[in-house]
Amino acid sequence: MGLLILVAGLALFLGMHATRIPDDQRRSGMIARLGKGKYRGIYTAVSILGLVLIVYGYGQARLDPVFVWNPPAAMRHIAALLMLVSFIMLAACYVPTNHIKAKLQHPMTLSVKVWALAHLIANGTLADIILFGSFLVWAVLLFKTARRRAIPMGFAGDGPTKVGTLMTVVVGVLAWLVFAAWLHVHLIGISPFSR
Repeated sequence: MGLLILVAGLALFLGMHATRIPDDQRRSGMIARLGKGKYRGIYTAVSILGLVLIVYGYGQARLDPVFVWNPPAAMRHIAALLMLVSFIMLAACYVPTNHIKAKLQHPMTLSVKVWALAHLIANGTLADIILFGSFLVWAVLLFKTARRRAIPMGFAGDGPTKVGTLMTVVVGVLAWLVFAAWLHVHLIGISPFSR
C-alpha cells in the first residue's frame, strides 16, 4: 500500500511541477484561464498534498522494504560527496552574485538531479528507486526544457563576484555538514555516515 501512496504522491507533486516540460504555453494557458491567484492556489494545494503522500507512502514502504539490489559501502561515500555538490548548487540559487549560478543557469534543477542520483546509487529498495528515479527523470526533463528556453541569468551591478562565489561554497558546505551530521537522522531516521 505504501508504494501505491508513494506513486500517487509523485504523480501529483511532479505532475504539478512538470507543467512546463511538454510546452510552456500549456502553463501560460492555464494561468490565463484560471487567473494567477487561483492557479497558484491550486498549484500549492496539489503540491502540498503530493508531498504529504510522498512522505507518508515512502515511510510506509520503508517498514516492509522490497530490496532490488544491495549497494556496496563505497556508494555511500560517493553519495556523500555528490550531496556536497548538490548543497553547493542549492546555495547558488540563493546567494547573490556567484559564478556558479552564472555558469549553470539552473542550479536548483541540477541540485535535484545530483540529489536524486546520489540517493539512487546509495539505496537499493524498490521505494528508493521509484522515489529518486522519478525525481531524477523529472529534473533531467525540466533542465532540458529550461535550457531550450535559454533565458539569460541577470545580476545586479557588475555580475558574479569572487566573494559571492566563496560565500556560496561556504554556505553550501555548512548546510551539507549540518544536514549530514544532524538533520538527516532526525528528519529521515537514517545517519548517512553510520550505516
